[in-house]
Amino acid sequence: MRGGAEARYRPPEGWFRSTLMTLGFGLLVAGGVADQETPFPFLVIGVAALGLGTLYLLFPHGLHFAFGTSAGLAVYACLFTVMGRAAFPDAPGWSRAPAFLMPVAAFLLAVWWRRRHLRLVAEAAHPFDLQHLPRMARWLIPVWAVGAFSLALPVNRLPVFEQGTAVLAAMAVISLIVAASVRGVVLLLTDMALITEELAGRVSRMLVPVVAFLAMYAMLVIVFACLYRIAQGLSMHALFHGPQGPLPLPFPDALYFSLVTQATVGYGDVTPHDDGIRLLASLQVILGQVLLLFGFAEIMRTRRVLGGDQSRRPGAAGD
Repeated sequence: MRGGAEARYRPPEGWFRSTLMTLGFGLLVAGGVADQETPFPFLVIGVAALGLGTLYLLFPHGLHFAFGTSAGLAVYACLFTVMGRAAFPDAPGWSRAPAFLMPVAAFLLAVWWRRRHLRLVAEAAHPFDLQHLPRMARWLIPVWAVGAFSLALPVNRLPVFEQGTAVLAAMAVISLIVAASVRGVVLLLTDMALITEELAGRVSRMLVPVVAFLAMYAMLVIVFACLYRIAQGLSMHALFHGPQGPLPLPFPDALYFSLVTQATVGYGDVTPHDDGIRLLASLQVILGQVLLLFGFAEIMRTRRVLGGDQSRRPGAAGD
């Protein structure tokens, strides 16, 4: 009897990993929005922990849903930060925390209320279904409409108290939309996690050509960095200039210049001032592009080979 109870309450496989990823994502976003008022980063972490705990109690096998919800909460926190500063820049602190919490609370309450109907969706392990897209659009369109109206109307010119009232009203409308469309929200969050997991599986299957490409890319960067440094060491004048004038180009700067040249970024903080160096940099750009084409072709070839092997496995369609 005891063994059956232990087996019943054992956390599902992969739950610890999902928990770490969820809380880690929350910490990362909290650090990113830490330039806002002091309580907001802690509020983001608390909401992530609250959401994870609540969803674990409701759907103990919904690992995909839990991870998708963590990503959704992170995106929501970022959008709330950006939209809040743009549309309600002077909203007081007493309004921001309730405004941020209202849609999350509405979502969790709606999930709890309809937990029996949502269990099959939240604990799904099927591939992404394109038929879910119309359901997602039905609730995303009004949510984005609220954001568009908040930016279009001159709310940011209102006094402080009125801006606080406006942000609470806007988030209250979004809360109602989320609560009324909770099934579509759950579908979106679950499918987000399933798509991420599928992509991660594809990347792991193509790990060998990717690592080989990165190794050759790094070798090419190092080779040209050495060539730049040797050329500078043999020259009687500075071959590279920076914002302050001639640059002696120590090896870290040569490595940096080689990387941004091969990546065709060209920040302009280190520039070649010699025809020979310019020719050498042009050669590196060409070789980098050729390597990129070969790397892409090899990755696609590996993908086709792996796809063919999977189609020939016993039990595959047509066997």
